[in-house]
Amino acid sequence: MLSPGQADELIGRHLTCLPTVSLPLLQCAGAVLREDIHAERDQPPFDRVAMDGIALQSAAVAAGQRHFQIQATQAAGEPALTLASAQHCIEVMTGTPLPVDCDCVVPVEQIGVADGHATLMEGLTVAAGQHLHHRGTDARQGELLLCAGMRLGAPQIAVVAAAGKARVRVASQPMVAVLSTGNELIEPGEPILDHQVRRSNAYAIAAALELHGYPRIATEHLRDDAAELESRLKFHLETHDVLVLSGGVSMGKLDLVPQALESLGVRCVFHKVAQRPGKPLWFGMAPSGAAVLALPGNPVSTAVCVSRYVLPALAAAQGLRCGPVEQISLAEPVTVTVPLTFFLPVQRVTDAHGCCRAMPKRTHGSGDFTSLAATDGFVQLPPGPNTYPAGFVAPLYRW
Repeated sequence: MLSPGQADELIGRHLTCLPTVSLPLLQCAGAVLREDIHAERDQPPFDRVAMDGIALQSAAVAAGQRHFQIQATQAAGEPALTLASAQHCIEVMTGTPLPVDCDCVVPVEQIGVADGHATLMEGLTVAAGQHLHHRGTDARQGELLLCAGMRLGAPQIAVVAAAGKARVRVASQPMVAVLSTGNELIEPGEPILDHQVRRSNAYAIAAALELHGYPRIATEHLRDDAAELESRLKFHLETHDVLVLSGGVSMGKLDLVPQALESLGVRCVFHKVAQRPGKPLWFGMAPSGAAVLALPGNPVSTAVCVSRYVLPALAAAQGLRCGPVEQISLAEPVTVTVPLTFFLPVQRVTDAHGCCRAMPKRTHGSGDFTSLAATDGFVQLPPGPNTYPAGFVAPLYRW
């Protein structure tokens, strides 16, 4: 069987890169950038006032002048005024251009204003350049601000807007079909018998996708029927970029998913990974270019495989530049008995020294999804048999 790292490599090697689209800036939150963004002009584009107050010449203060005639008010959005003389000052607001022939700002809290004159506080010293945000301090015209492969959050959107771009080239959002299989599954809200279970995996998968920026999701429940499986899988393979299935990929008599996929021409890249939970994971590529990730149906296995494989695969298909996997140390020893990579649900806790650690939260098996509600994700531990001490550092995958 493959190791998780080998599975990662194969998924990355076979994924089809999603196309690039040009979208209005207001539609780009959470999208992955597909172009470099350069500064339209110097930022700030002028010597910018950083405090409400008065603008004046520092040399006049150094020469002993403490009282200044208020010449005018410099308003934001208007060309910079010119100081009439060293005996004058100009009222300014935060964000306005610095008036010509002024070289500093004195905050309003440090002056008194009466009869059209401003008086500096007793003993106040003034230095050239104080309370100014000088032109080009943040970026120079043409400077690279954002690189392709970044996800556009609020700060990045602000940078794009300041660069003057009304539309941006980004990766298109994948169309994902989330399909659950099994005759035993009953929708929430419908009558249920003792021998049946609620259809929960599909809702968890869809929630994980939406929370990570993938809103174009279709869901469907498929019965354990070969003809129905083949028909509906054919439809979704033709209409979606990615299929995420839950259930039907193990070794049981009614685990019909691999056979149905292969009958539709979906090439199996791998089936089974040396891991617990989630060993029966299946990955393949359709002739249409659609990727298929078929996950084991046990809820903990499904949740782990979504965070460990599905979300990274979608990020890679969008061209997202991801940093190293987050690392965290164990809060207490953990014994792994199986010779498989072990995924252990954990809760992030802070110790007495302010360090974040992973507190193990073992489940009662791969069907115990209830226990996951108190966890933040899972750590990936090397195969056993071995005991990993408190302080052992392992990769953390968040839900």
